[in-house]
Order: sequence, then C-alpha cells, then structure tokens
Amino acid sequence: MLYLSLRQLEYVVAVARAGSLTVAAQQVNVSQPALSVAITQVEDHLKQKLFLRRKGAPVTLTGFGRLFLADAEALLTDAARIENPEGLRQRRLGRVALGVFEDLAPGYLAPLLKLLRMKFPDVEIQTKVATFEVLTEAVLSGDIDVALTYDLGLDASFHRTLYAEVSPQAWFQPTDPLAVQKEVFLADLADRSLILSDQGLSIRHMLGLFRVAGVTPHVAHRAASIEVLRSLAANGEGVGISYANPAGTTSYDGKALVRVPIADARAIEPIVLVHCGEQPAPLPAIQAAILAERK
Repeated sequence: MLYLSLRQLEYVVAVARAGSLTVAAQQVNVSQPALSVAITQVEDHLKQKLFLRRKGAPVTLTGFGRLFLADAEALLTDAARIENPEGLRQRRLGRVALGVFEDLAPGYLAPLLKLLRMKFPDVEIQTKVATFEVLTEAVLSGDIDVALTYDLGLDASFHRTLYAEVSPQAWFQPTDPLAVQKEVFLADLADRSLILSDQGLSIRHMLGLFRVAGVTPHVAHRAASIEVLRSLAANGEGVGISYANPAGTTSYDGKALVRVPIADARAIEPIVLVHCGEQPAPLPAIQAAILAERK
C-alpha cells in the first residue's frame, strides 16, 4: 500500500527546486501552510528530515533529502509517461510479439525473426512458441500481436491472411511397399497402424479427414513431437502422418525413413497469419514483410 501520494512527491520536488516554500506554493497553486503541512507529513512518514528550514534562509535539502529527491523525480517522470496516451502508444509501437505454433516453429521462426530484425531494427521482436490453445488465447488477450499457425480452431474473432498451403506427409520405413510411391491417398492407409500428433486439434482434424474419406483409421501412437513421430515410423511402429515436413530422411535416432506426400485435395491445410482487433503500427508493415517472404 502506498502511503505517499504523487501530489505529495510533487510538492517535495517543487520546494527542492524553488528553495522556498512561498515560491513553491505559488508554482503548484496551493497555500503555503498547506504545502508546509504536506512536507511535514512526508517527513513524519519517512522519519527523516528532507529539508533544512531556517528563518530568513533558503530551504535546502538534507543529505537524505537529496537521495529522496532523485527517486521522487524519477517516479513522477514515470507517472507522467504512464498517463500520457501518446507516450504509451510510442512504447507500444516499439515492441511486437510474434507467436508461432510449435510444429511450425522449427521451420519458420528463425527465418522470420532474422527477416524482421533486418527490416525493423528499431522494433523489439518478442517471440512465443506454443500449442494451438495457448497461442489463440494469447492472441485474444493481446499478449501476442500476430501469430503464424494452421487455420484450425479459429473463429470470427481472428483476422486471417493466407501465408502458405501445405499437404500432409506420410512417413514410412524404406522397406514399406508404399515407400516407393510418388504419392499416397488416405484410403491407402486404411489398414495401417498410424502415428499422429498428440495435439488435440491436430489429431481431431486428421481423424476427420479419414472419416470424410470413408476410412476408420487405427491410431497406434500419439506422438509428442514430429521427431518422436518420425522415430516411431522409422522403427516400424506404424505410418507417421504430419503436416510438419522437416528436411532430411533420417530419424533422430539415426534410422532411415521415407516421406511420401498425401495427395487428397481435402487434406491441404492453410498456414495463416492471424491477429485480433485493431492493428497499431508497425504491425501492418511487419505483416506485409512476412507475407512478402512467404514460402
């Protein structure tokens, strides 16, 4: 709880600068007795004298008073900045929070961060990698200004701009008969054990695609990450399916695997740049820069 008001701090600073209670009272538009009482209240609370007040001599600061004055001036400056809408706007313009869905982050976050720092050197770019649920809540609450994610679970509260469209990949052991195909369809995987992401929206979306294709899939594993998914597939635990498409055909544990695109047109998924509400500058310029470099 604060016991000293900003008004009292303002009086202390005014007296220190004027060197006179009379002059300071005129400057802050208060009576001299009221100003004197306010100074005494501050000193009583601090249990320290701020001023030496001698009849016929200028009011001077004590050693403690000089230290207190520096802190009081800094606090008043901060308070003035906080209540100034333009000052807050300028501070807001200097910082942008970029969110990226966790499966997209390994392929997109670092290049985007490099791009934005090069094009907007005066803007502080903050980043957050998160799940669908955390990311959307952060955008809605204003903790994230703009996010790169799949167009899943987003309602009319979100403004979307298409960034890319991607098809899912099927991951096989090299000895799998389907590994030699240029593409496969969901129906081709009807009798296979599948390895899917354990992300709630992601797995529901994939299962929905199978249902539309008239297939009831068998899910053998729900993988916590794309590398876990690829490792399970490379070790014969099933066919991995993911929209994430990292470079390389070796799993994290050194096993060979093969990726084959899934060709169902309905499985193509948009990656979108989303924001919520009004867009203070420089957010539109940042979004334009991101979209100009889209993959």
